This record gives sequence, structure tokens and C-alpha cells, in this order.
Amino acid sequence: MGPGRAVEGWGVLERAVDLARRGEAFVLATVVWREGPSSGQHGSRAIYTASGDIHGWIGGACAEPVFKREAVKTLEAGVPRLFALGARDRFGDLPQGTVAVEMSCQSEGALQIYLEPVMSMPHLVIIGDSPMAQTLSDLTTQLDWNVELVTGPEFSEGLLSERSIVVVATQGHGDEDLLLSALKATPAYIGVVASAKRGEAIRSFLQTQSIDSAQIDAIAIPVGLDLGSTTHKEMAVAILAELVQRRAAGEFSGAVTIDAPKPETVVDPICGMTVDAVPTNNPLVVGDETIYFCCSGCRAAFESQQGA
Repeated sequence: MGPGRAVEGWGVLERAVDLARRGEAFVLATVVWREGPSSGQHGSRAIYTASGDIHGWIGGACAEPVFKREAVKTLEAGVPRLFALGARDRFGDLPQGTVAVEMSCQSEGALQIYLEPVMSMPHLVIIGDSPMAQTLSDLTTQLDWNVELVTGPEFSEGLLSERSIVVVATQGHGDEDLLLSALKATPAYIGVVASAKRGEAIRSFLQTQSIDSAQIDAIAIPVGLDLGSTTHKEMAVAILAELVQRRAAGEFSGAVTIDAPKPETVVDPICGMTVDAVPTNNPLVVGDETIYFCCSGCRAAFESQQGA
């Protein structure tokens, strides 16, 4: 997290908004307390993505590996975390639930960093060009969901992933073929705007196409909460209400794929910090062993001890 990669202040937040709109999961870190000397400052921010990219700045060489490890844990758990970094006698009274990570490098001071996971927004693909489909698209966009409105001829399974939500709203125009195409991508949810009678016909057709019965049963036909007789705008509200309800129940959360590298970790023999066994962590070959240090100061102290 060197200065060359720093994205200051609002720039980090702008990057966060961009990542969220692109559906990428990440952790937003904010320094909420510090005691000098420390390169991290109050309000310093950084982003750690599921692919291992870092944007911004929260602290120096000793803070970086700890930040990365705690960020990965935060992504895996999907809940915010607060961790304190520094010498234990400098922490003071920590808030309940704070993860304390001791660090003996006094030059780093002490930090408390709040880690907030930002999971990808739902990806909704609406197939159709009716006023209802347009209204549903407009409403869902207001929730900052990642929404794509396409006509039947424009649709292909390549638009979908396993996290996608599909609403078929073509009023019977090629529903069966569209469903066959969508099912190939095994999306998280498929709903069809149709009557219950029409739904029975669609299910019967799918059963003749060697589609797994569990996949057929999972299709919501008709889609949306049952509000009785409704206008097209009210139907869009009913569909959105069901999707929001399912999302709140955790049906669309899915698992975050973390592609960030996970190098071997070792303990710095001087300060006791856990560090990554990578070339940037001051390696020192002693006999047949390679020892890694959180900073050049710890390496110099170790070499001094060896020479004493």
C-alpha cells in the first residue's frame, strides 16, 4: 500500500462505488483511531478486493499484511469487523468484539481499523419490452441493483451467472425457448410473468426436455407476491417485493469467490508478527532456513543478535 498506489479521501469512495456497480465484492477499511507514530491517519481508507487488489492507504509495511489477512476473513464472514493493531499496552480499552493483533514495531504506533464488507448487488435480468418490464427495471434501478432489460431476441445465457436473477416477462412470446436457454446458466432464480394455467403448460413442456425436476420446481410461475388483480405497475411492485423478500432471507447472497493469493505465513522472530513468506518481507537466509521480517528494523535487530 505504498504512496504510488494511494487513492486519497473521496477517491477511495468513488472507487468503491464503481466496484459495487460492477458487482465486485470488496472490503472498505477505515482508520477510526490511531496513536502515533503511525503512517496511518484518522479517516485513512483503503479497499481490498476479492481478487487481492488494494486501493488506498491505511498504514505502512507492518500494517499491510495484517490488513490483507483480516480483510479476507471479513469477506469470508460477510460481516463488519474492527481490529486493533499495535503494542497491547497502547490499545487501551477496546470495544467489545474487537480483534487485537499485537505488533511490537514501535515505529508503527497503534491503529484501530474498521473493516466493512461490501457484497455485490443482485444482478437482475428482465426479459421483455412491455410497460411492466420497463417499470420493474426502473424500480429496481432505484435500489442500486445491477439491472439489464433485454428483449427476447437479445437474450442469451451468456448474460447470466450463477448469481443472476431472471424474470421472463415476454407475455408468452417464446417463453419456453427463453427458459431453456436461461436454465443452461443455472441462475440463482427464475421467475415467469404468467398465469397459473400458463405455468402448468410451461412446466409440462420443460418436463419433456430432460430438465431436472428440481430446476423445474424452482421456477416461480407466476412470479411476484399475490396481490390479486393488479395493474402493470402494481404487478412490477409485486415482483420486486418478492425479490426483495427473497434477498432479505439470504437466497441471493451466494458465496464470495476469493481469488486473492494466500501465501505461506511465518512469525517474525523479533516482534512476533505474523508475516507472509514473500520476497518483499525482508528475507534473510540463515543456514538452510529463510527467515522473514515485518520490516527492515526487525531484520537488522535479528542480525545484530546473531552477531553478538
